[in-house]
Amino acid sequence: MFTQGIITKGIGGFYYVKTEDGTTYETRACGRFRKEKIIPRVGDRVELSPEMDAVVEILPRKSELVRPPVANVDQIVVVASLTSPAVDMYMIDAFLLSAASAGIDALLCINKSDLCTGEACEAFCEVYKKAGYETVITSAAEVEGIESLRPYLKDKVTAFAGNSGVGKSSLLNRIAGLCLETGVVSEKLARGKHTTRHVELFPLSGGGFILDTPGFSRVELPGITADALSGLYREFAAIDKECKFTGCMHLAEPGCAIKAAVADGRIHEKRYESYQYFYGKLKENKFWKVGKEETT
Repeated sequence: MFTQGIITKGIGGFYYVKTEDGTTYETRACGRFRKEKIIPRVGDRVELSPEMDAVVEILPRKSELVRPPVANVDQIVVVASLTSPAVDMYMIDAFLLSAASAGIDALLCINKSDLCTGEACEAFCEVYKKAGYETVITSAAEVEGIESLRPYLKDKVTAFAGNSGVGKSSLLNRIAGLCLETGVVSEKLARGKHTTRHVELFPLSGGGFILDTPGFSRVELPGITADALSGLYREFAAIDKECKFTGCMHLAEPGCAIKAAVADGRIHEKRYESYQYFYGKLKENKFWKVGKEETT
């Protein structure tokens, strides 16, 4: 019987596999993976060769993401900040859409609460609470809100994602006692420095794993079509059946229940604006930069 384990890190063609006895082995993927164009991912459950130096089999995945490239994730914590860097709702929604498309649960974490008022944090969270998402407010710098986040992580594989500079690595340092490199936000560019250069899985003492992922200034939604987009906005699900016409795109059609829900406050107008934005981009079949357009 082959020894099984989980890939915790992949760098330069090497895959680091942690087995059930707690030992981590440095391995490479076996040759047939290259022939079949199969790329192991962090989070993959795998079988090792008898010599413990090669991944010979990837066990069936229960979920996978293209960006960040991870497998078998139970949930994604989308980390954002309201300032330093400024909040980017399109970036947040892009991660939430990516998770929904992959069938992965998600929750929102507003970090750096020490840099803004509690009222501002709560008001922003209300946009996503209304959409049906759990929200947590934290400050890694002041060690606030960390304990309220822990119950969501227990016994799950959780990926932390968000744009650069929002403090993902600082949060993980607090949660798991790590020493991940952290950076500062550029005052000139109003964005963070990428301090995480690879995806890595870390065990939690209370059970479960967490994944740190590189920050992104550009988000793509592979495999998502404009026609399927509305089904990925969870607050639309119970309402779009009330639309006058089957296949309503919730834009200019008469008798649209979604637009009526926006008008009466059941759906937040910011989320509807997000839907319109992504629908337009997907309809054009273009890649895009989420948030502020940059030329650098």
